[in-house]
Amino acid sequence: VQLQAFGGGLVQAGGSLRLSCAASGRTYSIYSMTWFRQAPGKDRDFVATMYWSGGTTYYADSVKGRFTISRDNAKNTVNLQMNSLKPEDTGVYYCAASRSSGSQRAYDYDYWGQGTLVTVSS
Repeated sequence: VQLQAFGGGLVQAGGSLRLSCAASGRTYSIYSMTWFRQAPGKDRDFVATMYWSGGTTYYADSVKGRFTISRDNAKNTVNLQMNSLKPEDTGVYYCAASRSSGSQRAYDYDYWGQGTLVTVSS
């Protein structure tokens, strides 16, 4: 499975951005697709996940009500709509895919896209 993430950028606090992650290859093996983020000097943290079959979603408490994860079946793409952005949302955002888990732990993931930088200015 290959993942390609795009859509990051610079935005003012209160603004919105939409990230996308396109999956290719053996996408039938995917159990869940998840977004993580990593702020400078910090660990890679869970943001949101979607189970590939059924569409169940989970969010980190810090983004609930502001971020929405969705899927475009025709394009094998998972999107992350980010609204009401805050400076603390700044970081490199990574999409990841797991073959067997809906885990919120980065080490449970088998495939990773390249990161895309999101910067929220105050």
